[in-house]
Parts: sequence; C-alpha cells; structure tokens
Amino acid sequence: MTLTLDGLYAITPDSSHSPASLAAQVALAINGGARLIQYRDKGANDRERHARGLALLTVCRQADVPLIINDDLELAVALGADGVHLGRDDADPRAARARLGATAIIGVSCYNDLRLAETAERAGASYVAFGSFFPSVTKPHAVRADVGLLTEASRRLHIPPVAIGGITPENGAPLIAAGARLLAVVTGVFDQPDIAAAARAYTNLFPKENP
Repeated sequence: MTLTLDGLYAITPDSSHSPASLAAQVALAINGGARLIQYRDKGANDRERHARGLALLTVCRQADVPLIINDDLELAVALGADGVHLGRDDADPRAARARLGATAIIGVSCYNDLRLAETAERAGASYVAFGSFFPSVTKPHAVRADVGLLTEASRRLHIPPVAIGGITPENGAPLIAAGARLLAVVTGVFDQPDIAAAARAYTNLFPKENP
C-alpha cells in the first residue's frame, strides 16, 4: 500500500487525560488540518490504552482520518485501527500486515538509516519515518538525522518519507522542500494553548491542493 496522504501527522503525548478529554484534543488537531493521527501513550496500562484508543478511533472515524497505533500491534488489531507504527524492536511489517490486512497503514521508524528504510519498504511498509531532525522534548536522546536524508529517501524509495523530531512551524518548511511528505509532531500541536491553531500552522506549510 502506498500512502497518498501529505500533511500534518499528529501524535498524541503521554498524558493522564481521560479518553473523552484526549479525544477532544485530537478533534481539535483534526479541525486544524491533521491528516493522520497516531495514538502513542507509553505510560498507560492496557485498560487505559484500550479506552483512550477506542475514544480516538471514534473521533477519527467521524472525520475520516486514519488512526495509527504506536508500537502495539495487539491493540491495533483489537480496536480495528487503520494501522500501526513500528519501532526498531517491534514486529516485522510483514507480520503486522498479516494481522491488520492488505489496506492497513504500516509505518516504520528508520531513525537516520536509509538502508533500514529500504528494508522496511521491501517488507511492505506504507511509510518510513526519519528523525530526530531537531532537538526533541519527547525524545531528547534520539539519534539525529540530516535533512539531506529526506532528499535521498525521496529519490530511492517508493513510499512516503515522514519527518519527526523537534519540528516547529518555523523549521518545518525546509523538511517538506527536501522531500518529507508528512511532518510528525507531538508537543508542537498538543502542548499548545490553541491546538487547532497550532495544527493549522503546520498544515499551512504544505502546498495547497488544486481545486
């Protein structure tokens, strides 16, 4: 599956919010133009993750925006989510697709490694994520990626490259120009006082679609 989406990829932060409160925040991000939502919550237990994931799925279904589950294939299967995002130590993309189906969106973290991205593409990934491109509050010790990696990835891969890590409306445009199809953002959206406006600031970085 080739992911055709371009734009803001909003990733939820670790939080103690109720399912309804988190869903309301995600709805605001979607109102601001987010084209893809990832539920990421490292601190919650299984019951909390299921309840929050279900609430987000409801919001995403209403808005016709795909919901991706971070690092938890079993939760993605249980919810009937649109896909899963896999890290270095998670399931193989082939195994994830076998569980989620041919139309599922399978993302893979590739850090600063183009060869890892090529392997992920051969294994059936829908997109690959590179970064951190800038210092990140969410992952302060993440490996750093060079902007030129996006250009090379765009040239050598047939699936969309995603940029992540410390991206702001001020530094995001060069990543898009270099080849990023989506900008993945956590704090730049969800830690802002006006989530919809924050999302819109990223959305406005992307070329407008022809009418």
